[in-house]
Amino acid sequence: MDILSNMSDLQLSLVIIGAVVIAGVVIFNWIQQQRYQRKVQAAFEYKHNDALMDSETNENISERIEPVFNKASFPDPDLETHAQSDAYHSHSREADYRKDSAISSPPPLNTATASSSTTTSSLLLDYDSTTNYIANIRSELPIANTHIAKLLQRKFDFGKGVAWLGQHDNDEPWEEITNESNIDNDGYKHIKGCLQLADRAGAISEVNLSKFRDLIEEFAAQIHAVAECPDIVSVHDKAVALDRFCADVDVMIGINIISKDDGAFVGTKIRALAEASGFKLDSDGVFKYRDDNNNVLFTLSNYESVPFHSDNMRSLSTHGVTFLLDVPRVAHGERVFDQMTHLAKIFSNTLGGIIVDDNRVPLSDSGLQRSKQQLIDIQSAMKRKHIHAGSSSALRLFV
Repeated sequence: MDILSNMSDLQLSLVIIGAVVIAGVVIFNWIQQQRYQRKVQAAFEYKHNDALMDSETNENISERIEPVFNKASFPDPDLETHAQSDAYHSHSREADYRKDSAISSPPPLNTATASSSTTTSSLLLDYDSTTNYIANIRSELPIANTHIAKLLQRKFDFGKGVAWLGQHDNDEPWEEITNESNIDNDGYKHIKGCLQLADRAGAISEVNLSKFRDLIEEFAAQIHAVAECPDIVSVHDKAVALDRFCADVDVMIGINIISKDDGAFVGTKIRALAEASGFKLDSDGVFKYRDDNNNVLFTLSNYESVPFHSDNMRSLSTHGVTFLLDVPRVAHGERVFDQMTHLAKIFSNTLGGIIVDDNRVPLSDSGLQRSKQQLIDIQSAMKRKHIHAGSSSALRLFV
């Protein structure tokens, strides 16, 4: 009381105001904490349906080796890389990149890909001579669908994908010819046979190129049409060069999140967080994040060898998870990368993990930025070769 009696009115007022401010801050923080706890509890008490039992999927994407950056084409001494299994044949590939900072909202993700276009011009560009051996068959009269059916039957005889395009007349649009569309077809006067030059199994052989050319020439002779077939040797050289280029750009960028202090992430929490983020669990044991056209943008897999399956998620625990982005198969890669890193940071914060390289060393935002630049460089190199990442042509090459 002596202290209070010795204080002036101003001093007493300041003490009271200070006490009110402190009490206000404490109450505000308590309210915010209660709101946050309710949100977290609501998110993880949600009952998730069984993705595999509810909607069976037939998609099977084979496990592949991740190739390393070709350092002559994409030098970066700071890159840390890791290998998994298969890919553009014996080339080992994959750069692992990650982060460790605050979450920021990524820019809107444009999910449209070049593969969605069905115009005549895009169809011809999609099957151009950059990635295909293109032979022409020209006839004065419409070619009967019974003859065309014989061509379609040879689709799997050449070791690589084959597509057939047809034109009813010179001023008519081009169409892709399939078994279904050929049934009611009135006949094409002009047909293009497009044989793919390479895929992740390697370049097409000179023998298969010759077999395809012979098929075109024999077919044209039977129907009294004209065949136009490029030189086999020069096209095979092009196929080998294309395969070598594809091996250089065939890269997966990954983000690993591991638990702290030898702890573990429980499967139920991983699944709840994945499905809340938009992932769907596929039968191959990998969560996949898709765009509106059902194209896979990136995946979420177990850092350990055990795959994720609906029947083991309740009992599963793991020391880490891995996000993967297949660079040549994704359009607008820098935006997709931003989306993936945004979700990876959310996972890291929510699961209580850290983002590390293959030596379990934490990585910073500067490491993420370097890997994003590598992605941009790769997709720019593909564009210069007239192979747009995420296009139908790229999806056929990198399979």
